[in-house]
Amino acid sequence: MSIVIERVLTAIPALQAFVAAHHAEMEGTAPPESQHALSFDRLLEPGVRLFAGYHDGRAVATGALAAVDDGHEELKSMRIAPTSRRQGFGRAMLAFLIGDAGSRGIRRLSLETGRDPFFAPARALYADAGFVECEAFGRYLPDPHSAFLTLAPVPAAGMEAAPHAG
Repeated sequence: MSIVIERVLTAIPALQAFVAAHHAEMEGTAPPESQHALSFDRLLEPGVRLFAGYHDGRAVATGALAAVDDGHEELKSMRIAPTSRRQGFGRAMLAFLIGDAGSRGIRRLSLETGRDPFFAPARALYADAGFVECEAFGRYLPDPHSAFLTLAPVPAAGMEAAPHAG
């Protein structure tokens, strides 16, 4: 298993479809007001660092880091293609995102994910990486459909992605 992870700086139609599939996959796991995934356009906004992981030239993973406040970022849009799950790509992407945040001096990394059984593998992956349950953070409100997790301190590491412009 090898994955090449690159920073995404511009719209790429295949990645836009990948993120749209992420939204479709989560349909019905919670009411609309409890779904917090960002659209592809919002993942390209300032303050958000979007990454894509490729295996054999095909996108198999996405993940993003979004500013919450000074020294605190949120993990967003972590997705592994259904046909690529249980192959280590999720662990690789998560390790990369933690490394990216740590290398930039981010002290706390938090995330919101669903409580639906669909999200159980993701919650287990985050727990294995050291994330623990926390209160709602940033602009989130407590929600019975959401699990809030945090990692602090974020380990310092030196992984930086190459930009991917198209």
